[in-house]
Amino acid sequence: MLIGGIVLGLILGLAVGGTIWNLGRVRLQRVAFLFGAVIVRFATEAAIGAGIDLAELLRLPLFGLAYAMLLFGLWWNRAQPGLSLAFVGILSNAIAIVANGGRMPIWRPSLDAAGFEPDQIRSAFHTILPPELNADFLLRAGPLADVIPIPFPIVQNVASIGDLFLSAGLAFFLFATVVRSPQELDEDELAAVRERLEDLMRGEGAARRETRVGLRSDPALAPGLAQAAALERPRVLGASGSGLAAPARQPVDVVGTSTVVTRPVVPPLVERARRHPYIRLAVNPSFSALWAGQLVSLFGDRIHQIALAFLVLNTTGSALATAAVFIAATLPNLLFSPLAGTFVDRWDHREVLVVSDLLRAGLVLLVPVVAVINLVLVYPLIFLITTVSIFFRPARVAVLPRIVREDELLPANSAMWIGETMADVIGYPLAGLFVAFLGAALPLAFWIDAATYLASAALLWTVVVPPVAREAREPSARPSFFAEMGMGWGFLRRDTALFANTLQATVAQFTLGILLALTAVYAKESLEPAGFQPEAVYAFLETSTGVGNLLGGVLIGLIGARLARGRTVIVGYAAAGIAIALLGLTNQLPLALGFTLGIGVANMVFVIPSQTMFQERTPADLIGRVVGFRFALVFGSMTLAMGVGGVLGEVFGPAPVIAVFGLLTMGAGLAGLFFPAVRDA
Repeated sequence: MLIGGIVLGLILGLAVGGTIWNLGRVRLQRVAFLFGAVIVRFATEAAIGAGIDLAELLRLPLFGLAYAMLLFGLWWNRAQPGLSLAFVGILSNAIAIVANGGRMPIWRPSLDAAGFEPDQIRSAFHTILPPELNADFLLRAGPLADVIPIPFPIVQNVASIGDLFLSAGLAFFLFATVVRSPQELDEDELAAVRERLEDLMRGEGAARRETRVGLRSDPALAPGLAQAAALERPRVLGASGSGLAAPARQPVDVVGTSTVVTRPVVPPLVERARRHPYIRLAVNPSFSALWAGQLVSLFGDRIHQIALAFLVLNTTGSALATAAVFIAATLPNLLFSPLAGTFVDRWDHREVLVVSDLLRAGLVLLVPVVAVINLVLVYPLIFLITTVSIFFRPARVAVLPRIVREDELLPANSAMWIGETMADVIGYPLAGLFVAFLGAALPLAFWIDAATYLASAALLWTVVVPPVAREAREPSARPSFFAEMGMGWGFLRRDTALFANTLQATVAQFTLGILLALTAVYAKESLEPAGFQPEAVYAFLETSTGVGNLLGGVLIGLIGARLARGRTVIVGYAAAGIAIALLGLTNQLPLALGFTLGIGVANMVFVIPSQTMFQERTPADLIGRVVGFRFALVFGSMTLAMGVGGVLGEVFGPAPVIAVFGLLTMGAGLAGLFFPAVRDA
């Protein structure tokens, strides 16, 4: 798996125009700790395998030392893209190893599922955990053990959550390093450097230019020359030192008495790829940590969601009891979002993200425990998990514009939604297979989800978030809590574009709630099955929507920055409404799959620009409150729609209800054309 991450990072980096020579320009700090950790780790395993008693006696302190050194070295270099991911992976594995006395545990059922026999595990570094899920399993850090079976040829293995993080971190790091050197500057910085060099050359006098090597300003200044100029401290050009590029790496043309540094010839397509915001975001360590933390916790949530549905359904046999779980999971959005947004604006946003993940980890860990005591206790616990999540969401929305550049904000939102869609398109099938593999061992699904929250919290702690400038006030002059909350509502109400967008989203989300409640019934009663069971038809429709979300997210990320926000949102709302209405009017599965694909694309076309508009137009110290009110209206309408959809579906059937509400969404979208503040936003 580690080799796969390394190869993937190198291939992707070279594919977008990177160069392998950039690997030699990486400047890691505390490298001795990294190399020392590797030496201690493998030397200890070799000594134990050779039967040296002293090595076996000191197994735990030696392996503990190796992982402590490795963690220290990675933490010191966490500003390098991807190394925060690697840090979390190593930390996860280290916890499992220490909890097992210096051995990495492998869960026996996962070993069997991957196609291995216990006697094939001859490594002195591993130990096998029994299949029972009990207190001993938790005390031995079982959720962090090797529990993910990979039964495929060539890559056959059993992996841990830590291995996934470590592989992803190495892939990120190598991709970022190959694409650019750490000193690479963007076009604005290069323009400033060129201007500074011209000033220096004009100011230092023509007489000295005749007696020394000169420079001509050029768009392709070597990074070291650029840094020297930017710091406004002239240095000996080409000399070694911090920030100076080796002259041999730049092609040099000699013109008269002047040396001209020129840019290597790069194909225009490759150069555009390297400058694309997605590439820039991938090498932004704070954004990549935020994105990866969200992605891994979303994958964990998919495992948790499927396990929860089957836990309740298998225990009660009631569809109503299963549906009540999802109502409990959405109700806090309606009740608490404005309160949560106000608190988020008062608190440090990064700390809100970290603490939210830690709290959710503890609550999810308890789900299988309370289910054994009394299944009814699961409902308030799910309610609490969602309540914590409504603090996380506005904090994430508020953090994003502070860790990316202004022109990267829309692609950053697109990338976040693409990550969520990947969790749907890829995560649901994998989660289904994993839950099916677990069988009666469903508690492990919740414990793995808890582990992903802990890993996400560790990643988010590495994010560097600039402070928000707040108005200085005396403590006695600070508005009351409810006055601050009212300021958020007042701002949203006064900004015509944002308020109209919220009303549009409320209608659209109500329709999506109707669709969510009735899709399964629609798949069973309204479509010609074409030889498939209703469950399979339902899965096809959901997958098609997820693929549409993915395509729409990529589309907006590629071209959305060139489109007017308001008109893009209007088109997205109207297109979603048309696709939903057409879905309700067809009984053919192929057409239904096409319409659900269109719903997914249109969903991203209005969601991503809408979120970007809120981040662009809302002051940083108000964004939590404003987004909190938006969430209350938007997600509250979805909660209400689930109940309304069930009642209307019983009376009129699913297809007519879906079609009518699709037309309502189309009308809400087109209504924006009549309001200049909305149309021209």
